[in-house]
Amino acid sequence: QVQLVESGGGLVQAGGSLRLSCRASGRTSLSYAMGWFRQTPGKEREFVAAISWSGSYTEYADSVKGRFTLSRDNAKNTVDLQMNTLKPEDAARYYCAATPAYSGNSFYRRAISYNYWGQGTQVTVSS
Repeated sequence: QVQLVESGGGLVQAGGSLRLSCRASGRTSLSYAMGWFRQTPGKEREFVAAISWSGSYTEYADSVKGRFTLSRDNAKNTVDLQMNTLKPEDAARYYCAATPAYSGNSFYRRAISYNYWGQGTQVTVSS
């Protein structure tokens, strides 16, 4: 079992930045691919970004490409999502997810691929 706890959400003006962090605990000795998703009321959970266990491969949704950067520190069991130039449409509850990776370079875009989820952290962007 892996437990994920997100932090760093909050209220920010459009054009501003936030840094979300996800800390994993529990059975962290395995190799996990990590991802971030977001969800607003009445909508499906949306892929934001993913990173391989090695950290060598990242993938971003088109809507955040060039503005968001995903990184990880396996020694600290953390994954950080740096969000710049935030837009009102980025407002959502952001969830961290983890899944045992097929290989060190695997990453996944689909929510169904992830076994473990955090409780989420709210991001509000004012216009």
